[in-house]
Amino acid sequence: MTTPLPVPALLPTYAPYPFLLIRGEGDRVFDDQGQAWWDFYGGHCVCATGHSHPAVVKAVADQAASLLFYSAAAALPVRDAAAAQITAFAGMDSVFFCNSGAEANENALKMALLLTGRKKLAAFEGGWHGRTLLALSVTDDPKITAPFADQLVPCLRLPFGDLAALEAADFSDIAGVILEPIQSMAGVKTAAADWFWALRAKCDAAGALLIFDEVQTGMGRLGTPFAAQFYGARPDLITSAKGLASGVPMGALLMTAAVAARLKGGDLGSTFGGGPLACAALIATLGVIEGESLMKNATTAAARLRQELKGSVVTEVLGEGLLLGLRSSHAAALKKHLLARRILVGGSGDSTVLRLMPPLNISGEALIALITAIQSFVPEQK
Repeated sequence: MTTPLPVPALLPTYAPYPFLLIRGEGDRVFDDQGQAWWDFYGGHCVCATGHSHPAVVKAVADQAASLLFYSAAAALPVRDAAAAQITAFAGMDSVFFCNSGAEANENALKMALLLTGRKKLAAFEGGWHGRTLLALSVTDDPKITAPFADQLVPCLRLPFGDLAALEAADFSDIAGVILEPIQSMAGVKTAAADWFWALRAKCDAAGALLIFDEVQTGMGRLGTPFAAQFYGARPDLITSAKGLASGVPMGALLMTAAVAARLKGGDLGSTFGGGPLACAALIATLGVIEGESLMKNATTAAARLRQELKGSVVTEVLGEGLLLGLRSSHAAALKKHLLARRILVGGSGDSTVLRLMPPLNISGEALIALITAIQSFVPEQK
């Protein structure tokens, strides 16, 4: 009889930081030695209002003391209020609450297939939309898609931001077109506003639903509520998660009235989606974003970084607002340099691009620390 191999109680997923994270406050996290780290990674673009913002903490605590949970079998005032506020903020008409970005994308794609009766999706080279099956169908990452190739829905994949390729594409059999308005994992790639307008027109002409995956670009990160407002192109569906509730797990599928009117009871469902804790956190998150002018801070912080990193080892600052990419031919060494100075940044699928996805209330002190550290970096001579 074979002796089972020892395995850890917690299955490893990602390589962890070289320290134990104990607590967070604002734009910093603290390790078990009491050392503070500037967080320009934001728990992977999640901590929109910073770590443990007092208003969010209070909202969650108050809600937990009142009603910890009840499913959609009961109408909840906090859920109704959250729905009204997020749809107004996003400029959409209706919302279905779920639990994650992958779940929001899965449901958006499922609705596109259901409402059009078509069997094919469209997405873009470099796009990353999640690990569920429909989300994998539109994700351009062979490492995670290849093992499930025979179970994925057919997908037309186009180059991102390429107007000529878009105009030449045939959408007549396409149910839905999904894209990240800024391709984060691919290296913070952007497209021109007129490309988004052309994509909207192309979908309208073909009867395909347009889906913006705003799991990272939403909730004020670009200096506007969502990228839909930034680029001036309204999709049929917007998916949101990550910063939606400041770290309380939550996803949302936002839609136009035209889409919502075609759905019936039972087309969508979730036990934990729209739970009272998450809804309370969402309401508090929106209050902080708007009440503390965090969208303006995202814009001004980005402008400062662009200006003050000129002439450094960073040759280009990519992206918009506080979803930024720092291009450098020494990116790997620069990331180690920053980590040694207790500054957290993210990598990307492009080995020359580091990502910044900090809290939207990132402070001037944090910006100075990052800028100073980058300016002090001297590449090793080969």
